[in-house]
Amino acid sequence: MAFSFFGGVHPKENKWYACDKEIQEFPAPDFLVIPMSQHIGAPCKPLVKKGDLVTVGQKIGDNQGLCVPVHASVSGKVKVVEARPHTSGTTVMSVVIENDHQYTLCPDIQPRTQEQVDALTAEELISIIREGGVVGMGGATFPTHAKISSGLGKVDTIIVNAGECEPYITSDDRLCREMPEKVISGLKLLMRIFGLKEGHIGIEDNKPEAVKALKAHLAASDGIHVDVLPAKYPQGAEKQLIYAITGREVPSGGLPAAVGCAVFNAATCKAIHDVVYDGMPLIKRVVTVSGDVVMEPKNLLVPIGTNFNDLVNACGHSENPYKVLSGGPMMGAAQYDLAVPVIKGVNAVTVLGRKNEFAVEDPRCLRCGKCIDACPMKLMPVLMYKALQSNDVEEMKANNVMDCIECGCCAYTCPASVPLVLGFKVAKQLIRNAAAAAKK
Repeated sequence: MAFSFFGGVHPKENKWYACDKEIQEFPAPDFLVIPMSQHIGAPCKPLVKKGDLVTVGQKIGDNQGLCVPVHASVSGKVKVVEARPHTSGTTVMSVVIENDHQYTLCPDIQPRTQEQVDALTAEELISIIREGGVVGMGGATFPTHAKISSGLGKVDTIIVNAGECEPYITSDDRLCREMPEKVISGLKLLMRIFGLKEGHIGIEDNKPEAVKALKAHLAASDGIHVDVLPAKYPQGAEKQLIYAITGREVPSGGLPAAVGCAVFNAATCKAIHDVVYDGMPLIKRVVTVSGDVVMEPKNLLVPIGTNFNDLVNACGHSENPYKVLSGGPMMGAAQYDLAVPVIKGVNAVTVLGRKNEFAVEDPRCLRCGKCIDACPMKLMPVLMYKALQSNDVEEMKANNVMDCIECGCCAYTCPASVPLVLGFKVAKQLIRNAAAAAKK
């Protein structure tokens, strides 16, 4: 039974731009920039230096603690190790590789037979996933091995997130259509690690071809259910997806494991399959390049480290873009520099014209309450924003600003175009700063 979560909105999907475009392999450029920070946690320390030769899949960065390694997506020579622009808007220490176009494979990469995979323990599988640099590929980029380890003994329900509710983005849709067996294989490996006999794939009903492809690769004995959910944004948000499939509500400040659930993106599951069976670390990902001014929208299999400019130019645009986003129009981050590279969490590059911008010179809250009705987290955005304007940290905390998932539903419904999401990001940072100051 599918449950309907509270709030949410129905933005124009605009999936038609790219949903019928098959995944194409994007040729690796002459130079690739591999950031040492592509995940939540400690940045990697470079393991190579200028002048070193690297091979495809070679580990070039790693660190201790909450961290996953990064790998070379091509073979060639390290030109420089220095800070470069990043999709976060900052500069990040990066390894710049000059592609030799030979694509020499790292000798450490060895495929495994089914018999070899069957002999692996849960601990060995987690280690392989960690060494493969696998992270949450829906955008969160939390290290997958850490999510698995923290859920052992607590999780009774695994959910694959194939909801992909953001407008324009179709990368997971195409992945489920074209490589359903790899998505399912990754889920089976997760079920084995957690010791579970059942799993779920949550997907919206606006992806009928993907639903058909997934079901065609499942048998009743697999214990995997494809849960087809009504399309509503943000259906793909972790807590909303859990409620829609199980009816369980993750408590305020809690993690999915608190209600016995663990959620993994469809692309993450495919990456788990790749590293376990093929021995191939996460060095490529599918990216949707779309938008209202894109002349030829595409779904591209892109080497990590390819810059946005190359992708945008490959698809063309009918007019000078007004805004280019890493991600979709609801939660994506606008980029000030298109020299930024594709990283593990980039599922889309969305190119928009000015007609999508509804700017208000002096936005002021009308106290209409539409943001309250739309908030899927059952928060009070109007009061949260008022607390921010008053710079009242305690009031921000009292109104549970930290529970905001920054989905953009409030801003989407606001008739006054108040920059609510931006405000709540600022509010969260103020709370963190206050907590850090209190510890000193």
